[in-house]
Amino acid sequence: MKESIAILTGGGPAPGMNTVVGSVAKAFLQKGYRVIGLHGGYSGLFQPDPRTVDIDFVFADRIVNRGGSTVIMSRFKPTNKDFDENFNLKFFTDNNVKLLVTVGGDDTASTANRIARFLSEKNYPISNIHVPKTIDNDLPLPDETPTFGFQSAQAQGTATGCVFYEDARTSENWFIVSAMGRSAGHLAWGIGSACHYPMIIIPEMFNKTTITVDKICNLVISSIIKRKIVGIEYGCAMVSEGVFHALSDEEIKGSGINFTYDEHGHPELGKISKAAIFSELVDNRLKKMGIKVKTRPVEIGYDLRCTNPVAYDLVYCSLLGFGVYRLFSQGATGCMVYVKANGEVQPLFLKDLQDSVTGKIPPRLVNIDSPKISSIIGNVLSYITLDDYEAAKAYCPNPVEYDFRKILNW
Repeated sequence: MKESIAILTGGGPAPGMNTVVGSVAKAFLQKGYRVIGLHGGYSGLFQPDPRTVDIDFVFADRIVNRGGSTVIMSRFKPTNKDFDENFNLKFFTDNNVKLLVTVGGDDTASTANRIARFLSEKNYPISNIHVPKTIDNDLPLPDETPTFGFQSAQAQGTATGCVFYEDARTSENWFIVSAMGRSAGHLAWGIGSACHYPMIIIPEMFNKTTITVDKICNLVISSIIKRKIVGIEYGCAMVSEGVFHALSDEEIKGSGINFTYDEHGHPELGKISKAAIFSELVDNRLKKMGIKVKTRPVEIGYDLRCTNPVAYDLVYCSLLGFGVYRLFSQGATGCMVYVKANGEVQPLFLKDLQDSVTGKIPPRLVNIDSPKISSIIGNVLSYITLDDYEAAKAYCPNPVEYDFRKILNW
């Protein structure tokens, strides 16, 4: 029977998913392998009749520059009981599968390692190679190499963000914009700085103080007052969703916003618009201060995940896909594929990224002290400083509360 490989995609989509799948397929097809796409992520391996698609060259060629994922994704994460009772070993034996290729985040990679160990215990050794993805750019790849999908998401987000800023200029309103990024502010910072937003707020900015609702709102209001001082009645404030996730439950409950709560008593943040919440909070404070400003909430996130990849990701994801075959041909397994800036392919093992104590992969954060970030803070953002105190008193009795650097304890 012809040897085959299986490809599955896990987690949420990112631009370049199809490029990776199509490139992996092209590399293996020309070497005589059968390529099977496994729909539904890992759920397909824990049911008797998985949904699959045979990927030939025409199929691969058709999807390679498209957004989304033609191989259907899933966040399914198997339990120990699933392995004991539902694992479909027959899929691997009947199809002579020699390699499982997974495309997803670190959870997807960890599950791939579990499957490889399980198959080995069943005397069916199989290689597994993972292609890491996230539009958040928070995986600590060497040499600050971006995660695939980030460049495309940033480009699409910037195009959308610029439209919001033009609307703000046209209508003399303020837009409160929120961008995806649960753990790190790369996407929000990249979009906000590219659009020249006068205020950008990401979790990494609170490196010397605790994140609170008051501080977030005061940073936005600081920018609004500063612009009023110089005669500008419009603007956009970018607030990373990660700022919201960094708030304590007590802060969220004390904000005055009504939430639904999960069975553990935690606010269900994934079901709400962070931009709408911040917009309402800022509006309420502005009314109390007697400042007449209209704010409009807009969310940037799901509109980025399935956008068509830009040229950078088309090439990068192609190299990642071809790199899977190179590593497999060298006998590598239990690793992620990593492509250096010069195109050199190397295996990257989870143990090299994991924290030695917790075993978790720490997120790559924005280096808030870098010259690039400092330049944006000093030349693009608008905010109250000591020199503005007298003029700011026309809008607030105590300008020190809205001093950008004092809010952040910088």
